[in-house]
Amino acid sequence: MLKATLRSFFAHKGRLLLSALAVLLSVAFVSGSLIFSDTVSRTFDRLFASTSADVTVAAKEGIDERLPTGVVQTVPAGLADRIGSVDGVKATHIDAAVENITVVDSTNKAVGPTTGAPTIATNWYVTERSPVKLTSGREPKRPGEALLDKDTADKKNVRIGDTLTVLAQPGSFKVEIVGIATFTTTNPGAALVFLDTPTAQTKLLGRPGVASSISVDAEEGVSDATLKQRIAAELGDAYELKTADEQAESAAAQLGGFLDVIKWVMLGFAGVAVLVGIFLIVNTFSMLIAQRTRELGLLRALGADRRQVRRSVLTEALLLGLVGSTLGLTAGIGLAAGLIGLMGLLGMNLSAAEMVVGVGTPASAYAVGVGVTFVAAYLPARRAARVSPMAALADSEVAGVGRPLRVRAIVGTVVAAAGAAALAGCAVSEKTATASSLLGLGVVLTLIATVVAGPLLVRPVIRVLGGAFPKIFGSVGRMSQRNALRNPRRTGATAAALMVGLALVGGLSIASASMTKSFDDQIDKTLGADFVVQNSNFMPFPQEITEKVQGVESAGTVVRQRFAPVALNLPDGKRVESTASGYDPQLDEAARITYASGDTAAALAPDSVAMDRKYAADHTVRIGSVLPAEFPGGQKARLTVGALTDMDQSGGPGMEGGLFMGLSTVEKYLPGGQDAALYVNAASGSDVKELRKGLETALDRYPQVQVRDQADYKELIRQQIAVMLYLVYALLGLAIVIAVLGVVNTLALSVVERTREIGLLRAIGLSRVQLRRMIRLESVVIAVFGALLGLALGMVWGVAVQQVLALEGLKAFAVPWGTIVAVVIGSVVVGLAAAVLPALRASRMNVLAAIAHE
Repeated sequence: MLKATLRSFFAHKGRLLLSALAVLLSVAFVSGSLIFSDTVSRTFDRLFASTSADVTVAAKEGIDERLPTGVVQTVPAGLADRIGSVDGVKATHIDAAVENITVVDSTNKAVGPTTGAPTIATNWYVTERSPVKLTSGREPKRPGEALLDKDTADKKNVRIGDTLTVLAQPGSFKVEIVGIATFTTTNPGAALVFLDTPTAQTKLLGRPGVASSISVDAEEGVSDATLKQRIAAELGDAYELKTADEQAESAAAQLGGFLDVIKWVMLGFAGVAVLVGIFLIVNTFSMLIAQRTRELGLLRALGADRRQVRRSVLTEALLLGLVGSTLGLTAGIGLAAGLIGLMGLLGMNLSAAEMVVGVGTPASAYAVGVGVTFVAAYLPARRAARVSPMAALADSEVAGVGRPLRVRAIVGTVVAAAGAAALAGCAVSEKTATASSLLGLGVVLTLIATVVAGPLLVRPVIRVLGGAFPKIFGSVGRMSQRNALRNPRRTGATAAALMVGLALVGGLSIASASMTKSFDDQIDKTLGADFVVQNSNFMPFPQEITEKVQGVESAGTVVRQRFAPVALNLPDGKRVESTASGYDPQLDEAARITYASGDTAAALAPDSVAMDRKYAADHTVRIGSVLPAEFPGGQKARLTVGALTDMDQSGGPGMEGGLFMGLSTVEKYLPGGQDAALYVNAASGSDVKELRKGLETALDRYPQVQVRDQADYKELIRQQIAVMLYLVYALLGLAIVIAVLGVVNTLALSVVERTREIGLLRAIGLSRVQLRRMIRLESVVIAVFGALLGLALGMVWGVAVQQVLALEGLKAFAVPWGTIVAVVIGSVVVGLAAAVLPALRASRMNVLAAIAHE
C-alpha cells in the first residue's frame, strides 16, 4: 500500500502542484510574519538593553496619555546630585529630551522621518551606552550649535555648517550643525538632534534647572534592582524609577503595538489563504478519487481494507502538506527578508543577516501546512474508503453525481437560520461589544451555510446565468452550461473559493463606504469653522503657530483645541480614563453642537465638563453631578457636569464619553500644554479665499501644520479609510489568486476526466476553437456564480457591520455600486484567465488517443 501510495502521488504530482501552491501561500504568510516579528523584537531588545541606563528616574507616569497633549513632564535637575550621593551610584546624567519637535532646513522643508517615527531632540553626553558616536565634526558646546544623526543627514543632504531651525514647544530657534553622529546600534527610524545640556534645558524644556529624566549608572557589583531600591529609599515615591530591564520592557511594549498590526495583517492573509486553500484541496482530492475509482476498487479487490485505502489517501495529503510547508517556509523567509528591506526604505535599519528563525516558526509552518491538507483531505479519504471492490469491474464514474443533496439542504438550512438569528441579534443589540460578538458568530455561520448549501444553488442560478449561451454560442454554449451543471458539488466547491474573497470585499467595501458617508455627514453637521489648522500627524504644535494664525489680518474668530487626559470617578463606582478636549469660549462659532441639556457656556465654565448623553445615562451621570477627577501629574479636581450632548457619538478611541471642557479648566490642571487644532473663521468683510491665502503664507515656515477646509477634511478621512480598503483589496487579490488556481485545477482535472468525451466531440466535428470556447464559457459561468454568491453574502455582512458602526454614531449607510459592478466584470476576466491553460491542453489532444483513453 505504501508503494502504491507513493507511485500514485508522484504520478499525479502535476495535478497536485496547484494545491501545493495554496499550502505554500498559507505557510509563507504565517512563517514570514513570525520571522519578521521575532527579528524586530530581538533587534530592539538588544537595542533597549544596550542603551538603557541601569536606573532611570522620571516624573510619575500617572494617567495613560491616550492623545498627545504637548506637556513635557520634568523633574528637578538637582536630583542628579542628590542621587549621586546614594551608595552604589557610579555616575548620574541629566536628560533633556523631547519628541514633540519639528526641524526644518533653510527652504522650510522638514528634516526628519516622514513615516511616523519621531524627531527627537536631546542633550549631548557620552557614555558606554550611547546609541551614537561622533564620527565627524565636534560636539555642541554653546547655544546655536547641534549634532545631527548621519542617517538623517544623508537622506536630507545636510552637511556640517548648515543652519537648521528647531520648532520646539517654548519657541523656534536656529542651530548650526557642527558635527555628525553615527548610530552604533539599530537605527529605529528616528531623527536625532543633539544640543549642549544648558541649551536643551532652556530651549526644549522651557527653563533651566529641570530635566526630562535622570539616568543613573551603577557601580560594578551593584545590581540594577538593588540600586533602584536604594534610590527609592532616598527619594520616596514621588518619582517613577525603572531599571534597564523595566525600561526595555516598557519600550518593547510600545513597539509591540506596531508589531501586532503587521503580525495580524499578515496572519489575516494567511487565514484567507488557508480558508480558500481548503476548498481547493477538497475539490482536487475529490476529483482525483473520482477518477481513480477503478484503481481503488482494484486495490480493494486485491485485499486492501477500508482503513488502508483511507490511510493511503491521507498519506498523499501528508506528503502534499510536507512539500507545501517546506516550500512555504522557504518563501516565508524570503517574505520576511522583503519586509526587513521595506523597513529599511522606511528608515528602520534592520539586518537580514540577523534574521531570527525561532523553533516555533518551523513548528507553526508545518502545523498549518500539514494540518490544512490533512483536514481538507479527510472527507475525500472517507469517500475513497467506501469504494466497493466491484468498482474495479465498472467504468470510471464521477463520485457524487446524481446523489441527492438532501443532507446538505437540511444542514445548510439549520446553519443559515442560526447565522441569520445571530446577525438579527447584532442588528437589534444596543451594546457594541454584544453586537460585535454576534456579528462574528453570524459571519462564520452564514459562510458555513453558504458553502454547505452552495451546490443547491448551482442548477437554478447557472441556468439563469448561462441561459443566453445556447442562443449566442449555439451547441457550444449549451454544452458549456451543461458541463457546469453536471456536478453541482464540484461547481459549488470551485465557486466557493472565489466566493470567500468576494464576500470579504463586499462586506468591508460597504462598511468603508458607510463610514465615509457617516463622517462626511458628521463634518457637514458639526464643523462650523471655515478652516482647521492641524498638524499633519495630529501631534500638538508650538504656541508660536497659534500666535501666527491669530495675527493673520483676515482671521476673525480663532478657537483653540487642546487634549487633556483625565480619570473620572463616576457615580456607578467605576473609574474611567479618557481624554477630554478643551476649547475657547467662542466654540459655538466653530462647531455646531446639539445639547440634550445645558449649553456651551455651562459646558465651558470653570471646573465644568460636558459629556455624551448616552454615556452619562450608562453611568448614572446627570446635570449637576460632581465628579472627582485626576489629571496627569497628580492634579486633583472636582468637575461639575454642566451639559449633556446629543450628537449620536460618544467619542472615538481614547476619547470615550465625548468629554470636553473650557480651555481655562485644562490650563488650570494641565499647564504648559500645546494646541492640537485651531478652528478659524474669516473676519467680517473678509473673503474665505483671502483667509486661506493669508493662513498658508503665515504658516509657510511650519511644514508640520496644514490648513484644511471641510472638503480637505473629508478627503483626509477618505484617505485614512482607504488604507483599510487597500488591505481589503490585497486580501481580495490573494483570494483571487488561489481561487484562479482552484478553477484551473478543476478544469484541468475535468479535462482529464472527460478525455474520451472530448475526443468523441472532436471526431464528430467540434473544432479546436469551439472546444476552447466551450471550456472558457464553463469557467466564466462558474466564476460569475461564485462572484454573485460572494457579493450577496458580503452585502448581508455589510449591512450587519453598519449596524455595529451605528452604535458608535456612524449611522449612514452606503453601497459602493461601482465596486460591485467592477467585481462582477472582474469575475468574468478571472474565469477567462483561469480557462486559458486547460482549454489549450484540451484543444491539443490527439483525437484517436483521446477516444481510446480509459
